[in-house]
Amino acid sequence: MVATWAGEGMTSFKAYMNLSRASLAAAVEEAHRRKLPVTGHLCSVTWPEAIASGIDGLEHGPVFSDTELVPDKQPDVCPPFKANREAWLRADLAGPAVRALIASLVSHHVAVTSTLPVFEAAVSGRPPLQRRVLEAMAPSSRESYLTARAVATAGGLPEALLHQEMAFERAFFLAGGLLLAGCDPTGNGGVLPGFGDQREVELLVEAGFTPVEAIHVATENGARALGVADRLGTLAPGKQADLVVVKGDPSRTISDLENVELVFKRGVGFDSHALVESVRGQVGLR
Repeated sequence: MVATWAGEGMTSFKAYMNLSRASLAAAVEEAHRRKLPVTGHLCSVTWPEAIASGIDGLEHGPVFSDTELVPDKQPDVCPPFKANREAWLRADLAGPAVRALIASLVSHHVAVTSTLPVFEAAVSGRPPLQRRVLEAMAPSSRESYLTARAVATAGGLPEALLHQEMAFERAFFLAGGLLLAGCDPTGNGGVLPGFGDQREVELLVEAGFTPVEAIHVATENGARALGVADRLGTLAPGKQADLVVVKGDPSRTISDLENVELVFKRGVGFDSHALVESVRGQVGLR
């Protein structure tokens, strides 16, 4: 499969949940033979097993996708999410198992992608409702999201689980790990591209990152992981002019990141307000 799709021009691969250790190892081997990276949202394969296979990155953080702490975890079998959730709720993030996982990730240069917004959306009372997000949604999508949000309020994820993920990501970063930032616009429909990416940076600050550290994770670290840091990810002479102009100072008040005035892509400037207005009421239409 890797050879076929690489031949069609694919430049990276993502392993997903229900696969065997042997399949993952074979995919990584073939991708690396072609100098292509592999990341994964895993379940049946634990993070330590994936690290041993040579994987390049892991998605969403371990609290939601590393099943190594589940009692009686069976090889190549994805346990119920509830069992994994309970295992990580009980986990001591300063204990030997988690410390060993972080050390292994760092020593093997495995990147971890934070996607806090999609998990926050399943926690009761989160995130704060914003008019700009609701107005961007198609009416049917807005209704679906608000219904799902009410269900989460009645019995969503424990907020402690979100805090466990935040604490892990902070510990991984402080240990020298390559932390990346995304939003994963799936779940109950409340995480929108763009707005969700801004929320991710805000949640990193809530997790204990300084605003500058959080912005660094969302910009330069992503460029490093993609192998394009020589031309993207930071503002420097000679690099591609991909940048945003905001009203305010996000290095002091991270929510100012939401006040985007202009977006430059390869040196061409776009009016952010006009871009947002052009999709008002359309996000979620099929």
